[in-house]
Amino acid sequence: MSESDDIHTGGCQCGAIRFRVEGQLGTASICHCRMCQKAFGNYFAPLVSVPAGGFTWTRGMPRRFQSSNHVARGFCADCGTPLTYEAPNDDVAIAIGAFDHPEEIAPVIQFGTEGRMPYFQALAALPERRTEEDVASAEFLLSIRSYQHPDHDTPAWPAKDSAK
Repeated sequence: MSESDDIHTGGCQCGAIRFRVEGQLGTASICHCRMCQKAFGNYFAPLVSVPAGGFTWTRGMPRRFQSSNHVARGFCADCGTPLTYEAPNDDVAIAIGAFDHPEEIAPVIQFGTEGRMPYFQALAALPERRTEEDVASAEFLLSIRSYQHPDHDTPAWPAKDSAK
């Protein structure tokens, strides 16, 4: 498959919004600036630019918040998933975590590092525990029934057997 044949899909957590990208993705980055931290409710915003002609919304449309005089940010109005960073004279950037296979999109640069949390680089050294190793929460974890949209396109959503 050539790079121009690349197809990437994704969407929000609840499935109300889905998208499709055809063609090669642009630069994948993370931004530590305070505006991105607040937009994502996180330490940073992982984003990848997408080709304008190859990007389509396949289900629903995001709401947008004008976070500055130049930038609008798209999100799902139903579940709150951050989806886009949109600036004039720039490609639309999509939240890497919203893709069905975010593990395939590795950031290659960091921006806004003046806003990086002072403890961020120490996070990789923290003790780790896999979900199934959390014995104290085992009963709770076994009782969870996810209503999250699966990581692939579906003809309709929500599924008939899921409750909202």
